[in-house]
Amino acid sequence: MIKSIYIKDFALIDELDVQFEQGLNIMTGQTGAGKSIIIGALNMILGERADTDVIRQGAEKAISEATIEVGKNAFLQKLLTDNAVDYSEELILRREIRQKGSRAFINDTPVNIAVLKQVGDQLVDLHGQHDHQLLLKEENHIDMIDRFDSVEPVKKTYRTEYRKMADLQKELRDLKRKERELKEKTELYQFQVKELEGADLDAYEEEELESEMNLLDNAEDLDQKAAAISEIGNGDDISLMEMLNTIKLHLEDMARIEPEFETYLSEVNTARISIQEAVNFAERYRNTIEFNPQRLETLRQRQSELNRLQKKYMRSIPELISYYNQVKRELNVAENFDLEIEKIEKRIREQAGHLKQSAEALHNKRLEIGEQLSTDIVATLSHLGIPNGQFRVHVAWQFADSGWIEIDGRPVECSAEGCDDVRFYISTNKGEEPKPLDKIASGGEVSRVMLSLKSILAQEHHLPVMIFDEIDTGISGNISEKVGREMRKLSEYCQIVAITHQPQIASQAHKHYRVEKIEQEERTITRITPLTEEEHVREVASLMSGEEITDAALSSAKELIERGGVRN
Repeated sequence: MIKSIYIKDFALIDELDVQFEQGLNIMTGQTGAGKSIIIGALNMILGERADTDVIRQGAEKAISEATIEVGKNAFLQKLLTDNAVDYSEELILRREIRQKGSRAFINDTPVNIAVLKQVGDQLVDLHGQHDHQLLLKEENHIDMIDRFDSVEPVKKTYRTEYRKMADLQKELRDLKRKERELKEKTELYQFQVKELEGADLDAYEEEELESEMNLLDNAEDLDQKAAAISEIGNGDDISLMEMLNTIKLHLEDMARIEPEFETYLSEVNTARISIQEAVNFAERYRNTIEFNPQRLETLRQRQSELNRLQKKYMRSIPELISYYNQVKRELNVAENFDLEIEKIEKRIREQAGHLKQSAEALHNKRLEIGEQLSTDIVATLSHLGIPNGQFRVHVAWQFADSGWIEIDGRPVECSAEGCDDVRFYISTNKGEEPKPLDKIASGGEVSRVMLSLKSILAQEHHLPVMIFDEIDTGISGNISEKVGREMRKLSEYCQIVAITHQPQIASQAHKHYRVEKIEQEERTITRITPLTEEEHVREVASLMSGEEITDAALSSAKELIERGGVRN
């Protein structure tokens, strides 16, 4: 249950701290007093979207905080532990809205808004005024059926099989798309493979070409220089080697007289050996030089061809080889598309059997819940002034021109939510057949259907708190009293916080709060005041008679309260 709410600098609220009690907590007040502002602050605590416009003028930030008693809750304990939040049986949820964004806290530990919303969804069901419209939209009916606990494991199994089928269908679509694309490119790919195959590419060929062409291109120059070296070393005239030999002889003689020449003698000997080796190599090299203009031209043509291919494909030789292998693989796949498609289609047929089985289980569970819900809502509506009401939950297969599974030989369209079309039908008058809810139900009837649904779901889910923002839309008088009694009965299962304008509903309160606007220091602020028993009577009387509370109104209010047996 919500033990307390603290709100600061939120819209018209400067600062507000209110304690709630177990049972039925009712808030009343004139239109515009700020009741919906309090609900808005609660919404903010529960992780709903918040706008910076809610920050009170002149304030730095808006704060909304709730202390909620949760008891032992294994799901919440795991969720909070996984998000590094200390778990306790009493949680403090806080939201701060600043101009530059919002922050959320649980037990003073920062959390992201998604976590705050997950926690809020486990603790509070907040029925806003727009929920009536949600009930009238048929696409929301399936969600209301699926809120029942027994549907969840069946739906989880279905979704597993649905995802498997969806993945296979995507794989098939991708393969067929690729087949179409490859068919369009097959002729081009075949030409490219033939062209690159004919080129007989080698990743190192360019480097080898450059080296060989360089030698052929400079053969004549190399021969001339090698001949010159040989002539200098071993010419008919006085050669370099003869001169070095003469120097060597002289140095030997001089070294015998002056030892310092030994060093130079050693260096000349080394030079003679090195130069002789160079001369000998030059002579041998001349025999290896190839004068082959035709070979050079052939190499130039090959180089030109490689340059052409690289420019055409905008790839280097290694990249061209990789591309060639890739295209060959693509062509190989293209030749085997029929086989691959057949394999996937076989898997799809097998998966369709699994999907159909899980879809039928979900369909049957929804039928079961629909029958149960119809019975329970009819029983509740009879307590709410619709004694001859009929309510039916229509669960039917979504037959279509094509679908992933077939039921009775007809294709059925499936989605992540199942393969069913779920719609609510109602009849509020004796002898009339039920028709779609949005076609015949009045605002008051929709309110009572919604209250019936909420009552049933509250008992199903054991939610600690339910909040109603004017559930009494479109009803009054005797019906309002019955709605109030149903809300009081519901408060035996969970705490109820409700806003109402109806005295018949307000009279049922375990605790009554008055919300009002007051002027303080030239500013308008919202206040909420818990009422004493006497103030409770006067507030109910005020709802009956207006600002001027008559003795008759007070007497009627007391009678209304006593008739409900509300005061404990």
